[in-house]
Amino acid sequence: MQIHPQACVGPNAKIGRDVQIGPFCVVEDGATIGDGCILEARVSIKKGVVIGKNNHIFEGAVIGGLPQCVGLSDEDCGGVIIGDGCVIRENVTIHRSMRVEDSTVVGNDCMLMTNVHIAHDCRIADEVIMASNAMLAGHVSVGRRAFVSGAAGAHQFVRVGAFAMVGGQAHLVRDVPPFVTVDGLSSQVVGLNLVGLRRAGFSTADIRKLKAIYRVIYKSGLNWREIVEKIEREHTEGVGLEMARFLATTTRGITAERAVLPTVGEAREAAREAGKAEKNDKAEASDDSESVQLRVVDENGASLLPPPSKRRVV
Repeated sequence: MQIHPQACVGPNAKIGRDVQIGPFCVVEDGATIGDGCILEARVSIKKGVVIGKNNHIFEGAVIGGLPQCVGLSDEDCGGVIIGDGCVIRENVTIHRSMRVEDSTVVGNDCMLMTNVHIAHDCRIADEVIMASNAMLAGHVSVGRRAFVSGAAGAHQFVRVGAFAMVGGQAHLVRDVPPFVTVDGLSSQVVGLNLVGLRRAGFSTADIRKLKAIYRVIYKSGLNWREIVEKIEREHTEGVGLEMARFLATTTRGITAERAVLPTVGEAREAAREAGKAEKNDKAEASDDSESVQLRVVDENGASLLPPPSKRRVV
């Protein structure tokens, strides 16, 4: 165990074997740090935090801060549990549960990049990656091997399913089903996370099954009850069962699918047609103006209008 002389470690903190604690770290009484963990400079570990083995926590991270809720005191709050093998980068904040008997949980082998915020009572499963500045409000859950891109934000109680891919700057207000991709610009579903599924070793048969389920959810035109019943009836194991259980337990509804955008060729063709229509409109307007001029002159070109002194101004 290596504790820098300028670190502040409470006498009642539990420190495992081969732990390294850098300068200006604060480890409060009641905190537990497992074997092989590395705390870089200026890390704060609050009381009620339990950290597993072989985690690497970088400068400025604060683990176990009070929930950002009005009226809560230190005695009202629970703890934070972090699994094994996580990488927690600079200035990450993870807050305690707002219930004494509960904890905010981060699983094993997660990577939380700089400035990630995980609020009270969140549940982060194993092997989740959250990119810089991603933010989770209270009670959000993220399934295993999901990827939450930079600056994405999730409303409280939202669920992100396993193997989902959330694009940068997405704002999530409804559940994200497992295995899908959410576009960061529109914050809507744009298909399955095929790259992630293949990297995770899903078989061709599983991916084909997920494509069929996706069509039922987003393309069938069935109402919600019919969608859930159909998937539960036709898929009783594997990825189909996982999707069925997720859909059946949603309380916020699921993220909508983005409308299909035209291809580049289709967009160019539409622009050409719009240009032709505009030219035709201008030609018709020109013809109309010429016909009006013909009505106010005779065949010799003399004006048929009354002289200016006798014209009525309206």
